[in-house]
Amino acid sequence: MAGGAGRWDRRTVLRRSALLLGGAVVGAVATAESTWVADRRLPIAGGPASATLGNRHQDVGTGGVQVVWGVRTEEPLVALTFDDGPRPQWTPMVLDTLAEHRVPATFFLVGERAREHAALVRGRMDAHEVGNHSWAHRDLARMDAATVYDDLRRSHDAITATTGSAPRLLRPPWGHLGGSVLYASARLGYRLVLWTLQMVESEFPHDPAGHARRIVADVRPGTIVLGHDVGNDGRLVALRGLPDMIGGLRARGYTFVTVSDLLRRAAAPGAAR
Repeated sequence: MAGGAGRWDRRTVLRRSALLLGGAVVGAVATAESTWVADRRLPIAGGPASATLGNRHQDVGTGGVQVVWGVRTEEPLVALTFDDGPRPQWTPMVLDTLAEHRVPATFFLVGERAREHAALVRGRMDAHEVGNHSWAHRDLARMDAATVYDDLRRSHDAITATTGSAPRLLRPPWGHLGGSVLYASARLGYRLVLWTLQMVESEFPHDPAGHARRIVADVRPGTIVLGHDVGNDGRLVALRGLPDMIGGLRARGYTFVTVSDLLRRAAAPGAAR
């Protein structure tokens, strides 16, 4: 009797295990099915995640878009970039410092701010490059393709009217890349530019020289450095340290270039790979 009970217990355990396993499989299939159904409720072509629009011919300019974080080169080249301006807060300080040290940079401008504060940059971008940083610094990766295109087109026109230069580069806010961002960039003929190294003001409170040393030490040939000319007072750590940063990089043999110049020189025949 005890042996029979033991066998019965084992059979019961096995049967119940099989039922549990079967239930888990059914549950997984049901979850996958419900996820697929939920996803189907989202806009597929033309939605935030999609890099296509509709089922007709895709209107994407040259048919491709390049995404750049930096370049591989043996030349000691570095590109300084500044996001989120222009605003009276810090943009003039940055432009004055760059002019004093004869350093070109790339400014990713917010279209709404470029229109509102046109006087800050009008006539002052000749030595620099301008890029598009969206109309109002909202998350483009959450918008559908048509909305992203309209946003970037509006910003493009405002930046062109303000600076006299049409942007050919795009840096989406926070570096967020959705399929809709890729699609709109291709339509507008943009290169997408992210960054290799970011200024980290919060790590060096009240220590501009220390922050500058950190950036100087971390730069490698072909680096794109991200900074900001808009923000809270913490930004001043990096901005007040710009002269030390420039001097330190020059002491290491670096030449400052705009992003587009960096890309051109890295792609030139004979450039190191």
